[in-house]
Parts: sequence; structure tokens; C-alpha cells
Amino acid sequence: MRETVIVEAVRTPVGKRNGGLSDMHAADLSAIVLNALVERAGVDPEIVDDVVWGCVSQVGDQSSNIGRYSVLAAGWPEHIPGTTVNRACGSSQQALDFAVQAVMSGQQDVVVAGGVEVMSRVPLGSARATGMPYGPKVLERYADFSFNQGISAEMISQKWGFSRTRLDEYSVRSHELAAAAQDEGAFETQIMPVFTDGDPIVADEGIRRGSTVEKLAGLKPAFKEDGVIHAGNSSQISDGAAALLVMTAENAMAMGLRPLASYRAGAVTGADPVLMLTGPIPATEKVLHKAGVTIDEVGVFEVNEAFAPVPLAWLAETGADEAKLNPLGGAIALGHPLGASGAVLMTRMLNHMRDNGIRYGLQTMCEGGGTANATLVELIA
Repeated sequence: MRETVIVEAVRTPVGKRNGGLSDMHAADLSAIVLNALVERAGVDPEIVDDVVWGCVSQVGDQSSNIGRYSVLAAGWPEHIPGTTVNRACGSSQQALDFAVQAVMSGQQDVVVAGGVEVMSRVPLGSARATGMPYGPKVLERYADFSFNQGISAEMISQKWGFSRTRLDEYSVRSHELAAAAQDEGAFETQIMPVFTDGDPIVADEGIRRGSTVEKLAGLKPAFKEDGVIHAGNSSQISDGAAALLVMTAENAMAMGLRPLASYRAGAVTGADPVLMLTGPIPATEKVLHKAGVTIDEVGVFEVNEAFAPVPLAWLAETGADEAKLNPLGGAIALGHPLGASGAVLMTRMLNHMRDNGIRYGLQTMCEGGGTANATLVELIA
């Protein structure tokens, strides 16, 4: 297998629902990061063998292979193909895995991975608005469970004994860390500004400064009358795109490029589809075993904050150091543009590793249907 590296990573700001990016078509938003990626790397898009693009709600503006139309919107040569991947919230993390697998195996030499979601224009759940994707046999197998992630988050909170106060404390932490990172300029080099008819969008829009447990206590439960999950301890509905440039270490050297990180290992696993959001726990164990790395050797963890109990349950089961978890905040504060989130998290983590000299970074995401991806990367000093 060939050593495979991530040469460059770039993202848009993450826009809040009906915020600064809401008027952008997904293909046009994707084009911004595609062009920024090759410009920053200093390569011609002509060398790209394929574009693997994550997107969850593949209807309306995001239908008909948004990966291919993103390539065309970027003005790239017509011979460069594009494909669209859906592994729920882990779609663009899976896109990275597919890109790496193609390069590592020798089938392709240079692949772009990433994703997009403009949830302001293509609302959550719109892809299944006119049908039932599970089918009668699945519903029969799982006792007619609704496969509602919010209910699953309530079940996880109950199973691990997380009180509403604990969940809200974690949520406040996310906003505080994200605000501090933004103020310190931690995101500036990774974000490509988006120019619209108004002022340019240059920063993530979802951070709520001054968030407190007391303020969150006033929000109504979203899924159960006596529940603990509400809008303030859940990920935000968002818009955004991100892209990663993948090639062999040999090619990078020949082109005079300095990669950010080496891809050490990737894993995907299934878990209980009723609890649904616990997959990051076995996925983490699986990827660390494949890489021969212990959890204590990892310097930063990006565990997607779909709901506050997800990273908290992951912490409880893995025994990881909480100080290394989502040190720049997560989706509760920074947003969760579904199909883009895997690439957004990886972009954020790679830049944090570079800025702080961290050797290993691990990213994992829970996904609808009870699956999860995990990826381990190693900084190239």
C-alpha cells in the first residue's frame, strides 16, 4: 500500500440557518472550496483524478449528483468526474476514506474529498418527506421504532445517567471554546471567505457568546415532554462546505508540496440502530487497533457533537482525556452542515494539530442508522 497524505484542507465559514450562506446554491458553495483548495496547494485541477463529495439530503438543489455539478461550477476541466456519497452525518468523512483507498491502492493518484450541505435551502428530512425509507421488515425488526435521533439521544442520556445540567454544562463548554478559538484567530487560515450580495462571510456564525446553564434551562425539551435534549444541547442546523486534497507522499514530494498529515488508519462500524449514536465508541477502538496506537498517544479528538450525550458517552467509555476533546468547540457551537461536517472537522483538526505540534489526531462521527466512521491521522512535521 502506498503512503497517502492530506496535502491541503479548506472550508467555508459555517453559516447558521437562514444566515449569510443561505442564498448560495450547494454547487456554487462547493466551487468556492474546490478552487481555494487547488489555489492554496499550488496545483492545477487538471491533475485531479476524481472528486468524492459528501451530501446527505440529495433532493432539490442537492440532487442529481451534486459532486459532479460542483466540479462544473468550479470551472474545472470537463474530464474530471465527481461522485456523491451519503453515509449520513459521516458522508464527507467517508468521502475522505474512499479517496484515500483509491490513492493508497494505486487506482488513482490525486483525489479531492469533501462535502456540502445547505440546510437552509434543503431542510433536514426533506429527502424522506414523501416516503418511508426503512421498509416494513426493518420496522418489524426494531418494534416500529421511529429511528428519531433525538429520541436516541434521550435514550443515551438515560443509559449513561446524564442529567440535563451535565448536558448543558457541556454545551456551554462548546460555545466558550469556540468563541475563544475564534477570538484567537484559530480558524482564519482554514476558512475561505464567501462573497455574497452583502458583506463577505468570513467567520462561523453559530457561536452564542455568553451562553450559560441558567439560560439553557429556559429551553423546552424537543423530543420528550420530560426529556433532557433541547435545541441548546443539540447540533445546529447549518450551511457549509469543505474540501481536502489527497495524494501519495511520493507525488507530493515530486510536486514540491508539503503535506499536512499522513492518513494512518480509517474504520467504519455499525452499532445498535435504536441507540443509533453510540457508533463512535466501537469505531474508535477499531481504528486505534488498526493503527497500533493507544488512546493516550492521541493528542486531539474530534467527536462530532450531534447531541451533547454523544461525546459524553464516548468519553465515559473510552477514558480519553476530556481536555483533548473538541478543544475548539464542536457542532453545538459551530454548527453541523451534515454532508460537509466530516471534512469540516478534519480541516479544523488538521490545522489545530499543525498549530500546536500534535502528532496524532482522531476524528469520529455518529451517523443515522447506527453507523460511525473513525479516522486517525499523523502530523507531518
